[in-house]
Amino acid sequence: MWGEGGRFYWGRTEGEEQREVKGIVVLFAWISSQESHLKPFIDLYWSLGWSPLVCHVDFLTLFFTDKATSLAHGILDELLKVIKIRQLPIVLMSFSLGSKGCLYKVLQILDGKWQKGLKLDEYQLIRECICGQIYDSSPVDFTAELATRFLHHTSQRLFSPTRITSWMTKVVTSSLDAVFLSRFEAQRAEYWQSLYSSVSMGPFLIFCSEDDDLASYQIIINFSQHLNELGGDVRLVKWSNSPHVGHYSHHQTDYRSNLVEFLGKAATVFSQRRVFNGGTENLRSSCDSMFESSCSLHDALSSSESLRRVAIGPNDHFFPPSSSSKLEVKDGSSFHDEQKPNLFTSPSINPHGYLSQILFDVCVPKNVEGWDIKPITSNGKQSTVSARRRGPLNPIRCIRRSRL
Repeated sequence: MWGEGGRFYWGRTEGEEQREVKGIVVLFAWISSQESHLKPFIDLYWSLGWSPLVCHVDFLTLFFTDKATSLAHGILDELLKVIKIRQLPIVLMSFSLGSKGCLYKVLQILDGKWQKGLKLDEYQLIRECICGQIYDSSPVDFTAELATRFLHHTSQRLFSPTRITSWMTKVVTSSLDAVFLSRFEAQRAEYWQSLYSSVSMGPFLIFCSEDDDLASYQIIINFSQHLNELGGDVRLVKWSNSPHVGHYSHHQTDYRSNLVEFLGKAATVFSQRRVFNGGTENLRSSCDSMFESSCSLHDALSSSESLRRVAIGPNDHFFPPSSSSKLEVKDGSSFHDEQKPNLFTSPSINPHGYLSQILFDVCVPKNVEGWDIKPITSNGKQSTVSARRRGPLNPIRCIRRSRL
């Protein structure tokens, strides 16, 4: 199906009624990609039980955000047709600049920034089904210089490199640079902010290479670390020498094993989310009065200067810390797992305090020095009791029953 700014289609549909569909994966392809380029990934996800929805983006969509927004609406409407019939886990996957071409607009729409009213309520159903994101040679920091390199790289793949094609590439990129230079920084900040704001949707799986000349390894590692700081569950799989968007063809075993594990985790997140949402609906009616009474307290706290902090850029966000945040960096057979310390501890009762005496009528002794152990005889049998020497009368013990 064609839309403004690109096209999208279902990768494979044969035997859809007979097979068990585990979920849906939306593939945001790289610029200048063809259907044949995506076929290995379509077959991979199909073999794992996931239905692939493929999106191809035109090059000019990178510069005209209205085209990207229109294409994102088309993809969400297509997903909505399926989700209304049967709710399935959805995973978003981006190749190279596919994150800039359409993915970030999908995230913005689901966040309610570009849609109001009834449509937003329907899209909320899709948001609840999204349970993970995958980045292959992505995300890419979109700048004017990078756009020039991508266009030059594309022209070399489509045409034989000659002086004329090189000259035409320079002319086109110079014209785009002159027209969109003022918009690049604004779009760049909006782009990164949208990616970071999706940290609560589910876990992340990122494939990258240290020698990738288009998708900078440093940019990707910074992206992974920032997601981890925001509380995300991130696994980064890197290779020292692997081509741009060619990791699967060169490392099929590692790629597939990490993908299978990730899809299983995403399906688990989806199941847990459905159980939680069902329990929330049952408790909602009984919590209305409590919510209304807490509104005044929330307003008072929100007016405090200590909580007034607004995100003004892609690196300025305020999120509560999460004890489950996790960053995994996997390199071949080696594995590195960084787990954040638990920031919250369960409450405990001091065994020597007054609360312990009131609840249990006992205070655990700190030492046993000065205790008298005297045997006494009761009914011809000898037993042992302990008594504290010169112990004072405990008034709390005396009034415990009346208090209760």
